[in-house]
Formats: sequence, C-alpha cells, structure tokens
Amino acid sequence: MTPKQTLIVWCLLGRKGQALQAEIRPEVDKKDREALVADGLVSSSKIGRALGLKLEDKGWNWAGEHLGDELPKNYHVLQQWLAMLKQHFESSGVTLAEFIGPAPEWPPAKQPKQPRKKKSPASSRPKRKKVGGHDRLDTPSPEQLRARIKQAYLAITNGRRGVPVPLGQLREQLSDLDRTTVDGALLRIHQTETKAGFGRNDDPKSISPDEAEAAFSSGGDPYHFIWFQS
Repeated sequence: MTPKQTLIVWCLLGRKGQALQAEIRPEVDKKDREALVADGLVSSSKIGRALGLKLEDKGWNWAGEHLGDELPKNYHVLQQWLAMLKQHFESSGVTLAEFIGPAPEWPPAKQPKQPRKKKSPASSRPKRKKVGGHDRLDTPSPEQLRARIKQAYLAITNGRRGVPVPLGQLREQLSDLDRTTVDGALLRIHQTETKAGFGRNDDPKSISPDEAEAAFSSGGDPYHFIWFQS
C-alpha cells in the first residue's frame, strides 16, 4: 500500500475500525478508497447520505503485521509510536485487536430525536420595543409577572413545589425587573393566591443583611421566603 493508504488504515483503527469517510483525515480520495476495497482490507457502504468505511478482518490482520510500515513524511511521530506498540505487542503477546477493543454497532444506530424544549408561553415573556434606538422591555402584565415568578421559583427548586425559597434567590432570577415591579407582583400573589405562601425568619439574630434587604412586606412584618403548592 501507499503511505497515505496505510495512514487511512491507522485512522480507521483510531476509531475502532470504522468511521464515516468525512471523519477521516487526511481526506480519503476515491482512488485510495477503491484500492483498499479492492484489496479486501476495507469495505464501504452508504449510511444515510454519507459513506462509511469499515476495516475488514484482512485489514486488521494486515495492520497487526505492518505496524512499522512507512507513513507520509509529516507523520514521523505516529510512526515512532507505532514502532513502540509493535515492540509492546511482541513482548506481551497482546494483539492489536485486543488492545483496541470491540467496535461499536455498525452502521451506527440512528439517534432518537430529542424532544424540543417547551418555550415559555408568550404571555409570560415581556415584549421588547424600540425606544431611542434601543430595545426596552415593556412593562409585564400581572399574568406575565406571576408566570415569571413561578418560573423562577421552579428553576431554583428543580421543579419541586412546596419548598420554601429565599426571596433573595428569587430576586436574583428576576434581576431584569425593578424592585417595585417585583414587590407589586408579590403583593398580588399574597393577596390572591390560595396555593402560594410566604414565610418569615423568626430569629432576628440570624437574618443576614442580604436577607433583610430581599425581604417583602405586605404591610406588616417582612417575609423572607415564598413557596408554591401547585
């Protein structure tokens, strides 16, 4: 074989004996592929719209016997490594196939389509409008704000409900909204939501300055936590 054809075989071995032609470097020319196929070293097959190459038993046997064959001039380092592998195999009795291990399924199984991530409802996303040449968020509606707050809550709890979340963490998730807007939305939730609740830290000495700053008040003592039951 030519040095380039030898290199193609090593590239295939680096992928456990099989790969799409487009994945192999250097690029596989038609004449080199056809020569390898004609010699029975490699087989080719269509995989979808791509062409797949697979090293056959004759190719594995050839590779095991030709670890010291000449490669293109720019691949001297690889040639040195292959020479050391040859010495290792000869002294240990390990074969090239044992060293590389079993190949994965061929042709490769089709990957199942990943379900598309659900987009947030349009009603929960503030719209943008141009003001003075710059994008600016419109003031969200009460429904949008409620959806944003619940979305932020579930993001913090990894989808769990009934878990108290510090208001400081919630505000971090809503950092694009000003405090007045968020407080107004929290007040509406406090007054109208039957499946949402607020809690207080009853130990004043354990309240940090950040926790105190993030607290929300509906007119009485401040609340430090929020949770949704559904």
